[in-house]
Amino acid sequence: MGEIVNLKLVRKRKARDEKEAKASENRILFGRTKAEKQKAEAEKALAERRIEGHKREEE
Repeated sequence: MGEIVNLKLVRKRKARDEKEAKASENRILFGRTKAEKQKAEAEKALAERRIEGHKREEE
């Protein structure tokens, strides 16, 4: 026979795990200092300028 499982507890455990995973992602995305955010923005702007500079001019 199979193991008897309480579905309510399984659903709650799954919801808790998903919530914790989302919280972990948010900590990574939004848990940066102001200096880190500014540095990332500056690097992104520099990369965009470099790409823009390498584009061909079309007539």
